[in-house]
Amino acid sequence: MLAWNVLLDWVLPPLGGAIIGYFTNDLAINMLFRPYKPIFIGRYQLPLTPGLIPRNQERLAKRVSDTIMGSLLTPEELQRLAQKLLQKERVEAALRWLLTLALKQVRADKEQKTARILANILRDLFSESLPRLLRTLSRREDFLEAQIQQIFDQILLEFRLSELQSRQFTDWLLESILPPDTLRLALVDFLTDRNIQVIDEGFREKTSGTYWVVANLFGVRNALTRLRSFCLEEKETANTRLKELLLSLEVRSRIKDWLHHLSLQNLPLSTVRQLRKTTGDVVRTYIRESGEHFLKDFGQSIDWDNLARVIINRLQSSETFTGSLGLVSEELALILERYLEADLEKIVQQVIPILSIDQVIVNRITATSPQDLEEAVQTLVKTELQAIVNLGGVLGLLIGILQSLFIYASTPH
Repeated sequence: MLAWNVLLDWVLPPLGGAIIGYFTNDLAINMLFRPYKPIFIGRYQLPLTPGLIPRNQERLAKRVSDTIMGSLLTPEELQRLAQKLLQKERVEAALRWLLTLALKQVRADKEQKTARILANILRDLFSESLPRLLRTLSRREDFLEAQIQQIFDQILLEFRLSELQSRQFTDWLLESILPPDTLRLALVDFLTDRNIQVIDEGFREKTSGTYWVVANLFGVRNALTRLRSFCLEEKETANTRLKELLLSLEVRSRIKDWLHHLSLQNLPLSTVRQLRKTTGDVVRTYIRESGEHFLKDFGQSIDWDNLARVIINRLQSSETFTGSLGLVSEELALILERYLEADLEKIVQQVIPILSIDQVIVNRITATSPQDLEEAVQTLVKTELQAIVNLGGVLGLLIGILQSLFIYASTPH
């Protein structure tokens, strides 16, 4: 009997308190998540179902989102993160990777999509964009003034035909432009009755001495008239005589020497200045009036598709182009860095609403099942939660011991 009293007074209260404290805390922790779904008896839903977190999952998600956006992912913190992410070295490496990837894509492009795009760009440039730009710029008074003067001073002013070029130009001039037959016809056209009369009267009036005697006694009318008749009636003979005359007078050699020594530098300075001004006016007038049509016709006459393929193939095998990817990425990174220094804060403020990070957090938490939430919490704080359960058991044990001591103190001896 005494053993049962000792058991009831001293062992049972601490043991019961420990069991109750332990399992009560464990039950409370489990009731945070379970049951996962509401439980109904008939039409009535049992209280405390589902668990606390599943029942308030949307509100919890909103509170978590507000806490993160209000204290963790503030605009200032996002700006600092962006600055770390967009450091020059990282940006440069990313740009170099993108350029290398783009080059590999171009090399693997069997359908020549890049070439077609480049062809369309070149076609639009020469057929539409450049003519419109030229039409606008040509209205300026100083349009191409510096460029024309530079071309005139560096090319035209110093241009001189070589001896070979002079000889070839002379041969072309005497054989194609001024052959003997052409000279004969020009001589016939020149020796009209009126021109012969004017020449004859001029000799009679303006000559003196022996020439005056010859001019007034014999005149030149008959000689010029007979020369014209000879050129008309004896064509082959006249052509032969003219050819012999050109050889006798060494016309070919004289023209060649004249062309070889021809240079604008030999002209007077005032003449060169006037020629420079005239050249600029002529070029600007031509561009203003016909430049747009010239560019359009020029653009339509070129096979841009073939030209684009040639350019793309050349760039793919160009060591200069592939070797410049690092330099290009570095320059682009510097440009981006300077831009971000001035406008990063504004960009972050504009990006935050676009990304809707708070809504993403809410959606992710809301879309997570209660089982996954419980597993995640249990994984993160399993030791802490078990400590709470153990603490409940310890507190229950202490309360049971206090209860046993109270019972012992209240029992008369």
